[in-house]
Amino acid sequence: MNVILLDNVENLGNVGDLVKVKAGYGRNFLLPQGKAALATPENMKAIEARRTELEQHAQEELANAKKRADIINGMELVIAANAGSEEKLFGSVGPVDITEAFAAVQVEIQRSEVRMPDGPIHELGDFQIGVHLHPEVNAEVTVKVVAGE
Repeated sequence: MNVILLDNVENLGNVGDLVKVKAGYGRNFLLPQGKAALATPENMKAIEARRTELEQHAQEELANAKKRADIINGMELVIAANAGSEEKLFGSVGPVDITEAFAAVQVEIQRSEVRMPDGPIHELGDFQIGVHLHPEVNAEVTVKVVAGE
C-alpha cells in the first residue's frame, strides 16, 4: 500500500514523503490517526498544495515538544508506595503512577509518552525514566520511589 505522510512518523518518513507500507499498518494506524493519506493522484496534488502548511504544523509540534522537554528534563518526581521489608513494593509503580505524579506538579504528560524499558518499578529507590515527547525529542526524569501511604 502506498501512502503519503501527513505528519512525521518515526522510522518511516517526514511530511509529504511517499512511502510503501504494509496494508494493515496503513489501514489500521496511519490512515485512522490522520498521519497519512492514500497515494492517489488527487491526494498527491492536494498534499503538494498543502505541503508548506503541513511542514509548518510539524515545526510547531517540534517546538512545542522542545519546550515541554526543557520543563521536564532533570525533574525529580517523588512517588510514595506501600513497601514491605527488603524495600520491595506491594504492587508496582508504572506509567499511570508516573503520569499522576506529573499531574500533581501541573505538568501535562500522556501515559503513552512514558518509556519504561525495564517494565514497572517493584522496589524503593531512584530510577531514570524516559519521556518520549516527539519522534525527535526525548526527556529524562528521575523518579524517587519512597515508602509511604
